[in-house]
Amino acid sequence: MSTPSQKPANQPDESEPFESAAKVRQGWIQRRREKAVAEIQRNRRGEYTVPTWVLGAALVAIIGAWIALIAFG
Repeated sequence: MSTPSQKPANQPDESEPFESAAKVRQGWIQRRREKAVAEIQRNRRGEYTVPTWVLGAALVAIIGAWIALIAFG
């Protein structure tokens, strides 16, 4: 339990200024860029995987074409 003279660890210090919106945006852009670079490096190493939604869409298209062929063929 903390005493009144001590601030809890999870509360920010009021003397610290808030980060400016530009600084937060710059950090977001930097993290986004790092993620993109990491993904490109993975893809170049051959670790690329097809997203699940693409596989699902392909399956639906194949089954739909098969049913259309049977129904209208």
